[in-house]
Amino acid sequence: MERRHRIEPDNLSWRCDPGQFKFQTTAELPPLAETIGQERALSAIDFGLGIKNNGFNLFILGQPGSGRSSTIKKILQAHARDKTVPDDWCYVHGFEEASGPEAVRLPAGTGYDLKKDVDRLVERLTQDVPKSFENKEYEEQKKKINTAYQERKKILFQQLEQEARVNHFSLQQVASGFVLVPLKKNEPLSQQEFEKLSKEEKSRFEKTGSVLQEKIDDVLSKIRQLEEEQREKIREVGKEVLLYTIGHLFAELERKYARFDAVMKHFERCKKDIVLQLEELQPQKTGQLNMAGLGAAQQQGPSFDRYRINLLIDNSRLKGAPVIYEANPTYFNVFGRIEHIIQMGNAMTNFLMIKPGALHRAGGGYLILDCREVLLNLFTYEALKRCIGNREIRLEDMAEQYRLIATVSLKPQPLPLDCKIVLIGTPQLYYLLFQLDPDFRKYFKVKVDFDQMMENTRENIQLYALFIGSKCAEEELAHFDPAAVARTVEHSARLIADQQRFSSSFFDIADLIREASFYAEKADSSIVHADHVEQALEARTYRSNRLEERIRDMIAEGTLFIDTDGSAGGQVNGLSVYQLGDYSFGMPTRVTARTYLGKGSLINIEREVKLSGPIHDKGVLILSGFFGERYARDKQLSLSASICFEQSYSGVEGDSASSTELYALLSSLSGLPIKQGIAVTGSVNQHGRVQAIGGVNEKIEGFYAVCKVQGLTGEQGVIIPRANRKNLMLKDEVIQAVEQGDFHIWGVESVDEGIEILTGREAGQRAEDGSWPENSVNDLVDRQLTKLAEVAEKKRESTADDNNASA
Repeated sequence: MERRHRIEPDNLSWRCDPGQFKFQTTAELPPLAETIGQERALSAIDFGLGIKNNGFNLFILGQPGSGRSSTIKKILQAHARDKTVPDDWCYVHGFEEASGPEAVRLPAGTGYDLKKDVDRLVERLTQDVPKSFENKEYEEQKKKINTAYQERKKILFQQLEQEARVNHFSLQQVASGFVLVPLKKNEPLSQQEFEKLSKEEKSRFEKTGSVLQEKIDDVLSKIRQLEEEQREKIREVGKEVLLYTIGHLFAELERKYARFDAVMKHFERCKKDIVLQLEELQPQKTGQLNMAGLGAAQQQGPSFDRYRINLLIDNSRLKGAPVIYEANPTYFNVFGRIEHIIQMGNAMTNFLMIKPGALHRAGGGYLILDCREVLLNLFTYEALKRCIGNREIRLEDMAEQYRLIATVSLKPQPLPLDCKIVLIGTPQLYYLLFQLDPDFRKYFKVKVDFDQMMENTRENIQLYALFIGSKCAEEELAHFDPAAVARTVEHSARLIADQQRFSSSFFDIADLIREASFYAEKADSSIVHADHVEQALEARTYRSNRLEERIRDMIAEGTLFIDTDGSAGGQVNGLSVYQLGDYSFGMPTRVTARTYLGKGSLINIEREVKLSGPIHDKGVLILSGFFGERYARDKQLSLSASICFEQSYSGVEGDSASSTELYALLSSLSGLPIKQGIAVTGSVNQHGRVQAIGGVNEKIEGFYAVCKVQGLTGEQGVIIPRANRKNLMLKDEVIQAVEQGDFHIWGVESVDEGIEILTGREAGQRAEDGSWPENSVNDLVDRQLTKLAEVAEKKRESTADDNNASA
């Protein structure tokens, strides 16, 4: 009975044959030029990069270490090499007709040339413009104009003065203008003398003075007009000089960039703006002593920085399209920033302080972002969606919305969004965003799913060898011999507990390669052998298994009650897996069940004290369905039972213990003791079928270690679901113990098969009349349940009679 379900040693693990490798060491192998075992993901990437429609950005989902980042970078770089180099982008000063700094698009390399040319232009403007107003010809023209207008003003004053003298007035200039002083016998009258005049004389002077005052005002008005004409004439001369000076400076650039309308438009605006600043550009007199008396204030020369070019994106050195990976996707790193400098306590900025973000640099190419980092940085995710939706990159001051008062700031012209965005994240992040954010599915339509495993094929084994050789060559590690490669490939299958598949978590494999190389070098070996790989794996375990050994010691000391010999009723050794970060291990746990007369309820003690999870609770409730279907067809279940994980003080989750709990209940009801040297794992359905579970290798090895500490008897072993046979990748020590008959592993498909191994008694099959074979496990359970039902019925009848008598 037991032998029929035993799993043979050859089926306890998969072994990689080193003989299939045709090399002495991996140093002979060529570099790995392809991604291993990700055909589905590669197909999705090819589709996502090929389709040009908006919103078909990529989301790379997979577990860290699956090669998702390195693969997408390698593929994008290959795609980018064949693409056209994207254009340069510049910002120029936004003049009065513009709402802010304006963007200029130029062919790759042209922006760099334009910036250099304009920088030289600004230097020449700074030098030549002030000098143009110091030449002799300009000074002579200005002097000629001043002289002519001074003469005209002098004539007006002479005429006014002559008319005043004819009318017995003297015209005198004071600080506030001109005043009329009455004359008598060509001598000016004082105020006292004027008061002594007769009324007729005073009246005549006042009337004449009023007429003359009007003429004075008229002359002053004409003089102001003349002065304005004088200034305008000088301005025109200055304008001609300025246009001549800047004209030949701009002419060369205008010929060079004549085919770029935006550049020509900018040059025209620059020239117009320079002319408008004519007064500021002319040399000024040195300043007077400052208020503090500290010396003459220095007069700064004119600034032409507003005519410079802010080369935002320079693709002059780029070959193909850009591939940008932004490791720290803050808002400013992704979308750019407008920098400020502090002057006199104020934050000042201009268009030259506009800096690009990753989206700008990735224009015409690809931008790779880590999804988790994007979500952790404020504003980045929402702003990214706006950019994709509007198809433009807009520079905004994100702090502006938190200010009570709006401040004046630059509003640069937005740039078009022209890049494929790639987000990298875990499956959990992808499905959360897909479910909770309606915009996510609109903007990231291409799902690239990196698998955690690949098929166990000869081709993939050879690719694994190429990967090991490439990693050793890349990092200058000791190369592997065929046996070491085979042991590494076996560990890959162990990582995912599957004889038919390998792990695609190359992050873990790469670490193992490095660690094995370390132990080879420590042993003065230039080649990594299988024992070095084994040493690296054992050292990993030793660094992490302190708690595992402590629990095992407590079992050996008798602090934790685990029996690995003898028999007991209603008591089974279940198997649990403890997960501690990157290390997991299995340990037995005593599960006990007690049955008694009741109303058909199963009491899960762990659930009652809130130490069990929902999946474990589901497994316990399934047991009620099993009992009802198998034993309650002709009677009512009058059973109550309590189930407990003994000496368990932390949470219990998962349904892998449901078969263990069922075995304990069957033992308690049948009265048949269970062999304590056998541990059990597996979930069960309502029909009594035993289903696959996880962590089967850790559970078997954990119970074997406990049996070894307490002493192997040759009767010990573990019952697992038959469906888990393909997941067995056990350590050599356990396999050797099975080969020697010191330990056993059974695979069962039903509870009946398991209970037969545990009790040594036939489970029994139901006959057509509904009966069970006599003294079989099921017969004993059924009889016990019948007795409980009869007792319950008698109690109900007795209670009914008592009630009738009372009535």
